[in-house]
Amino acid sequence: MPMNKAHRALCGSRGWARFTERHILPWALNGVELGEDVLELGPGYGANLRVLVDRAPRLTALEIDGPTAGRLRRDWGDRVRVLHGDASAMPLPDRSFSAVVCFTMLHHVPTGALQDRLLSEAFRVLRPGGVFAGSDSQSSLPFRLLHLGDTMNVVGPRSLRERLTAAGFEGAVVDRDRRGHSIRFRARKG
Repeated sequence: MPMNKAHRALCGSRGWARFTERHILPWALNGVELGEDVLELGPGYGANLRVLVDRAPRLTALEIDGPTAGRLRRDWGDRVRVLHGDASAMPLPDRSFSAVVCFTMLHHVPTGALQDRLLSEAFRVLRPGGVFAGSDSQSSLPFRLLHLGDTMNVVGPRSLRERLTAAGFEGAVVDRDRRGHSIRFRARKG
């Protein structure tokens, strides 16, 4: 999943880590009970791990980029189980987690078919009653400029709700932030 130099610099910055800690995760996870065993898909440079590590007794991170997974393992290995793998074909057993989360990463999955496989995989690795929750960005001029040369496959709120239901989830809720720049979602495995 290629990212241009400016995008990598932003996602690896302290400013982005503070923004995710103060804005993205509190909004995306408002009212969500994660339970005791959480899987984060696509942690990237680890900005979300700073928050999640204190909210889950056991935290696993699945990162598609090998060198990034190695860096996460070095930085978080004593507190987070970091795996190198593809979220659309997870190297994890069925019914392993109380929650699966992902933040600002769905648009980096290059095709709708792979996004749907990711949703199905999230459903598969969740325990009954588990929650799948997170957020993603919506298209805007600055967002498109940041993604020049990157994979950018934005997921709309209506289609995401339908796709979550098609993957087997119940009670899918998808809504936009007040500025319309982001969506958050949550759904349960029955």
